[in-house]
Amino acid sequence: MTKAVTSRRPAIVRTSRFTTPGEGPTTMISTITIIALLVLWWLASHLHWVPPLFLPTPEVVAQRLYESATGRLSDAPLAENFGWSMFRVFTAFIAACVTAIPVGVAMGVSRVLRGIFDPPIEFYRPLPPLAYLPLIVIWFGIDELSKVMLIYLACFAPLAMSARAGVRSVSQEQIHAAYSMGATKQQVIRHVVVPAAMPEILTAMRIAIGFGWTTLVAAEMVAANKGLGQMVLNASNFLRTDIVIMGIIVIGVVAYLFDLLMRYVERVAVPWKGKV
Repeated sequence: MTKAVTSRRPAIVRTSRFTTPGEGPTTMISTITIIALLVLWWLASHLHWVPPLFLPTPEVVAQRLYESATGRLSDAPLAENFGWSMFRVFTAFIAACVTAIPVGVAMGVSRVLRGIFDPPIEFYRPLPPLAYLPLIVIWFGIDELSKVMLIYLACFAPLAMSARAGVRSVSQEQIHAAYSMGATKQQVIRHVVVPAAMPEILTAMRIAIGFGWTTLVAAEMVAANKGLGQMVLNASNFLRTDIVIMGIIVIGVVAYLFDLLMRYVERVAVPWKGKV
């Protein structure tokens, strides 16, 4: 008689009663927190702790979201505004990843390139995007290029500096071990340095997309007719708080979903992060 063999994932055996600080799932805690915030919002709006002009009820915001998504809200069509914002943010983000990550890696492996790129990046990195927004408008006009460029610059600095930090944090033992086995400098960079720096780079991508969404409103102030940021700004001019909150929720949800996607990519691409 043969027994059916079922494949099972081996259970994690804890060998010590001590745990790493912060270890453990947070899904239940996050869910409870979101529900608590929604309940607090419902109470504050229905019990008139805050006037409806400043804080509409969740039902009103949900109704505006439905009307905007179905095209019934002519002054704030969600599909068109969402499409333009996604185009601007992700065009700038992809362009920043393609350029900033190689620059950061180059800064980490070459003192000459570090000396060239470090001063300008460190100079503009602390500046808020609104500080150099007028200059970008003068240089690139009021078309889509100026909006994408503003978001691009907001994403570039954290990506480049994190890639550089990831390269500089690579263990010297790993590099020496590769050299001892006959690897060339290019092979060490490709097979040792870049994989070891990937956790820092992926974390920087999560941070950079957050900066991108933060800069979106400022970018869409530049003579934009469409976009989530422009929709929020137009609604604020007419005290349409329900549309303002709807736009904020859409921007936040999209940014959070992308962050969850990046966390998943991080777990798949660098499963050793935090374990070595």
